[in-house]
Amino acid sequence: MAVGWISLLSAVPWKEVISKAPAIADGAKKLWNTVTKKSPLENTSPFEIPPGASTDAEMISKLLVKLNAFDVTLSELQKQMLTSSELIQALAMQNTELIKRVEANRIRLRWVSGLIFVLVIVVAALIKLTLQSN
Repeated sequence: MAVGWISLLSAVPWKEVISKAPAIADGAKKLWNTVTKKSPLENTSPFEIPPGASTDAEMISKLLVKLNAFDVTLSELQKQMLTSSELIQALAMQNTELIKRVEANRIRLRWVSGLIFVLVIVVAALIKLTLQSN
């Protein structure tokens, strides 16, 4: 099972992942700043006149009901967009931190592997010397 993880991790282009992580975090920050600075959107498209509206007061009443429904929907969409942007920013920051830690672990693993290789050579030399002296 460990061999599968090692082969999977060795197949990842870590230099590309590490180099692109700051760009992802910056993009999330830009998205967050854009979303939080924008004022509520205005609906500029004209309303259709409801069929069967006989008087002006009835038509205005129906249009106000429709406008209120659009306003509620718009508010809900804005809240969802802010929540999504917060999540994207948090994930991008988390991804950046994770990549930094994985890179640090990769470097440590190389050092430990080199150390183990040196120790194996030293132990093999000691065994050879011990066998030759007997």
